[in-house]
Amino acid sequence: MRELFARFAAAGLLATALPVDAIDTNVPPAGLPSASSYSATLLPEMDGVVSWKTLGEVEPVTHDGKVVPQFSSKILGLDGKSVRVQGFILPMDLGEKQKHFLISAVPPHCPFCLPAGPDAIVEVYKRKPVA
Repeated sequence: MRELFARFAAAGLLATALPVDAIDTNVPPAGLPSASSYSATLLPEMDGVVSWKTLGEVEPVTHDGKVVPQFSSKILGLDGKSVRVQGFILPMDLGEKQKHFLISAVPPHCPFCLPAGPDAIVEVYKRKPVA
């Protein structure tokens, strides 16, 4: 785990993985939580890391007959900046090294929270592949 963290930190990324038995997969009695609410139980907020709560500050609005996202000022302030996000990697390429992948707020084996919506997934394109 320490080696994986070092590799992602060196690549400008941050990933967190939890053992399967550390995750409560029971559906809450009151219904399904949002991905950002559920991820907060698995991925605690860390200094220097943009939280999924912040990334979830987006609302669908109708503009010219189309539904488009309206981002909060916090999200708009991140545009063009390098940021750190913690989450679960979902490879989009085959092989040991990845240039195209998703980082999700929820683990891919979570039975009730995938697919997550656009507020819970970050698409990543790297110039240099990461292991």
